[in-house]
This record gives sequence, C-alpha cells and structure tokens, in this order.
Amino acid sequence: MRALRILLIVVVILGALFVVVDRVAVHFAEGEAADKLKSTENLASTPDVDIKGFPFLTQVAGGSLDDVEVGIDDYEAATGKPGQTIRVDNLKADMKGVEFSGDYSSATAATATGTAMVSYDELLKTARSEPTEVAPGIMAKVVGLSDGGNGKIKVAVEGTVSALGIKQTVSVLSSVTVVNDKVEVHADSLPKLGSAAIAEDRIRTITDFQQAIDQLPGGIKLDKVQAAPDGVEISVKGSGVRLAG
Repeated sequence: MRALRILLIVVVILGALFVVVDRVAVHFAEGEAADKLKSTENLASTPDVDIKGFPFLTQVAGGSLDDVEVGIDDYEAATGKPGQTIRVDNLKADMKGVEFSGDYSSATAATATGTAMVSYDELLKTARSEPTEVAPGIMAKVVGLSDGGNGKIKVAVEGTVSALGIKQTVSVLSSVTVVNDKVEVHADSLPKLGSAAIAEDRIRTITDFQQAIDQLPGGIKLDKVQAAPDGVEISVKGSGVRLAG
C-alpha cells in the first residue's frame, strides 16, 4: 500500500513537471515564431503568436501544430500603386494544420481565416478627393466616409458651382463588397448636386471606387467586407499560408 502511494506521488510529480516543461517550451516557441514573423513580413512591431493545444511537445514531435493564432496590431498592405500603402488594423488570423521544417526556419498552415479593420480615414485616401468636373461648371469630390448603418457606408460628396462659388454637401449610402480581390464601394443611389443634369457615369466617377489590399501576411486574401462604426471590417482566408521561410 505504501509503495502504491509512493508510485502515485511520483506519477503526479512527473505529470506536473511535464506540464511545466511543456508550457515553458510553448512560450519559447511562440517568442521565436513571433520574431521570425516580424522579420519575414518586415513588421514595425512584434506580433502576438499563440500556439493552441496541449500538449505542445507531442505536436512538435509529430511535425505539425493543430492551431496557431497570430495577431498584428497594424500592417501596411500594398494598394497596387507604387509607393502607396494602406494601414490594416487589428489583423487576427487563425492558422490550422501548421507544418514546419526540421530546423524551424519555415512553417506553412494548411488553412487560415481571420479578421481585420480598415479605418474610414485610410479608405478615404482611395476616394476621389480632388475636385473633378461632373457637369459644366460643377465640380465634385468626396469629403468624408462614415458608418451608414445596416452594413452601409455613408459617402459625403461636396459639389461646387464654379461660377458662383456655391458649395453643397450631400450624402449617399453605399454598399461595400469584395470584387476581384478589391474592396468596392458602390452608391445605392446618386446624389443631387444643384439643378444641373449630371450623367450617371460622371457622378459615379466620384461616388464609386475600389481599393486593393494586397500582399497580406502569408498570402492570405480578402474574403468579405462590411461597414462598421469605426471602419470597414474585413474577413480574410487562405490555404497553404506561409508563416515563415
């Protein structure tokens, strides 16, 4: 009986030690992965890396991690225009089936899904904010973007009658979708600027626009977008996503 009690105590102690060693190992691995990701993606700050699942050491032995969550506070994505970027905030990605090389120099996730945010100020950089003639003597430009409720964006358009210097600001509700890997803003109805007749294609050069958000970490792509109080919420997804290497 005494021997059994001693055996049980030893088993408990060994189990506790294994848990401690496992947690120390996963904490070290998360730090190494974060540093590698920062270097690979040229990030301004170190991202958060959270390796899920227990035990960690048995996953390492198998050469694959079940679930890895990555968080990046701000990321400068490409826009398709030379020298121009767009800031993506609070990018969070959930990586499944992450396989890594023997020396841990590279890692690839089978699938990835995630969310992020693009502020209205960032998206406004894409809109036609320079005055553009939409009808003889009438100039127009986008002066603001905001939440229109029910998943819509409110686009504020300022029109100016050049001869009189009269300015008028009107707002339209617009739908936001992903089209050809770009965020597309499309007015549901067109604004009235003064009494002049304005052709639809002319006014849509102001109200409607697209924004590419390219070269996201690991090659993930835009999936869905929706207007929110502080900006456009985006969903991303990908397969064969490279975390490092």
